[in-house]
Amino acid sequence: MASFMIEGGHPLSGTIVPQGAKNEALQVICATLLTDEEVTISNIPDIRDVNNLIQLLKDIGVNVCKRSANEYSFKAENLDLNYLQSDDFVKKCAALRGSVLMIGPLLARFGKAVITKPGGDKIGRRRLDTHFLGFKYLGAKFQHVEGRNVYEIEAKRLKGCYMLLDEASVTGTANIIMAAVFAKGTTTIYNAACEPYLQQLCHMLNRMGASISGIGSNLLTVVGTEGLHGTVHRILPDMIEVGSFIGMAAMVGDGVRIKNVSLHSLGIIPDAFRRLGVKVKVEGDDIVIPRQRHYEVQSFIDGTIMTLADAPWPGLTPDLLSVLIVVATQARGSVLFHQKMFESRLFFVDKLIDMGAQIILCDPHRAVVVGHDRKITLRAGRMSSPDIRAGIALLIAAMSANGISRIDNIEQIDRGYEHIEGRLNALGAKIERIS
Repeated sequence: MASFMIEGGHPLSGTIVPQGAKNEALQVICATLLTDEEVTISNIPDIRDVNNLIQLLKDIGVNVCKRSANEYSFKAENLDLNYLQSDDFVKKCAALRGSVLMIGPLLARFGKAVITKPGGDKIGRRRLDTHFLGFKYLGAKFQHVEGRNVYEIEAKRLKGCYMLLDEASVTGTANIIMAAVFAKGTTTIYNAACEPYLQQLCHMLNRMGASISGIGSNLLTVVGTEGLHGTVHRILPDMIEVGSFIGMAAMVGDGVRIKNVSLHSLGIIPDAFRRLGVKVKVEGDDIVIPRQRHYEVQSFIDGTIMTLADAPWPGLTPDLLSVLIVVATQARGSVLFHQKMFESRLFFVDKLIDMGAQIILCDPHRAVVVGHDRKITLRAGRMSSPDIRAGIALLIAAMSANGISRIDNIEQIDRGYEHIEGRLNALGAKIERIS
């Protein structure tokens, strides 16, 4: 187990470049299983979840070639189908949530796959019903294997159909799209997720020979095809990391430029920080956060308290609420945060309260933050990272605090942020990794 030792109070300044998007990487890497031709993907982030998925593809027989630091080629020509049924494969899938995205491609191309409950953040229930229902609509059959606690899923040939998803699940939509590209006939998916990363997946599949229309909307149409070919793809910058850097710059920045953010893909994220009073400047495709001596929370037109709530795209991503909560602790004014999707994600605020933040946890889904207006600085402390996003939020809090803080279980942060301490130290932070 590793930890961060953070000496707070050191302002950040300079330029930082966001990594490639984790969530897009997991989708498009799994999509390489749909063809036996070579697929080259660049701007792949060097993080634990992605690296573990790449290793899992190697284990099942994918020929993976690392062309440079963040570029790989994948050729899924000779897969070990017997290994896909093994206990070892199931065990590795159970430890990696991104492995669930392999099911759609494997089912489409080989007619069978194994599903087990995947790992990931401890942020509440993350059900797979949308995946199951989508595959069932396409004609797949499930069999529960009691002794192994897995589901075996089979379909000789999937058949296109109309389906209305029970929720706009991002991974569920991605999995169903990848299964549907080989289905006979036309598949219509309503209430589909439409995040930029999902749009990227659809564009990549179309370049490979798929026929997907309605990209960017919640109504997708997939016309089945007999096969796909290779392509070249570049991953977008990670919008969650961009938002995390905005939060850091607001709390402890002395002028920070976030380079090449793909502004059109950020959606409402910059405006969410503006609602907290943070000055966010746009220069070309860069975001510049000047020093924030004070920032005041806006109120609604009728004067009621500002509320920030997560919602499916193009609403505010739930992955940034933890960062926004930390930023709000030093704002002027109060704000209500409503985390609708996961019932355990707000529990990390107890650690912020221990550091001196004024937060009222109303229930598992709602918290009110009363900002200090920088009149009271957070106290250093020892804490543990419960998940990726809470971990980065605690890191921001520690960088702004008086004294030296320690964050344990930073393997959670490593799952989503590439070499984060080195990149922040280059801006002026003082973060040491210890074993």
